[in-house]
Amino acid sequence: MAPFREADTARVRHLDRDECRRLINTCPEPLRAIVRGALLTGARYGELARMRVADFHRDSGTLLVRQSKAGKLRHVELTTEGLGFFHGITTGRANAEFLFHREGQSWGKSHQQRPLVEACRAARVTPAISFHTLRHTCASLMVMDGVPLIVVARNLGHSDTRMVEKHYGHLTNSYIREAIRSAKAIGISDEEAKIVPLAVER
Repeated sequence: MAPFREADTARVRHLDRDECRRLINTCPEPLRAIVRGALLTGARYGELARMRVADFHRDSGTLLVRQSKAGKLRHVELTTEGLGFFHGITTGRANAEFLFHREGQSWGKSHQQRPLVEACRAARVTPAISFHTLRHTCASLMVMDGVPLIVVARNLGHSDTRMVEKHYGHLTNSYIREAIRSAKAIGISDEEAKIVPLAVER
């Protein structure tokens, strides 16, 4: 028997909106800022840690990732919520400053791990997540909100939708289902459905 088509599809863990709020509320600063940044952009920890204030482009409403995993520049389009957040944390600051910092210093490798585990415990997010789960959460929530896969892919830095479809394609079922449920009815009444077909003459 042939295997089910999606039996080996990779599925990633993501937080729901309630878990996101609980986690942010329990994160101490400066962890809270970089966690919010991840949830609002889908950017990786290393990308966020290297960002400078100048990388937030107020006019276009984008965030510049100068060095991505693929080694290419990309511009992350921000939501209205994201725009408000980055306006708030950049106002009055010098362009050369690290966008996210720990007492003026950049976030280093693994600096986020222990504080994030502790914040998860306090927020009752179990099991504790890795920072990369925040990227998956951002993408998953966008997909479930009906954002086209190609848009999600580009914001995450993928050249096409293959990776997004692999990890998040199953989440599209929710808004596909809602779209089908909201479709207009054909308008056939119960009485009309009971019409007896005419006999065929031989």
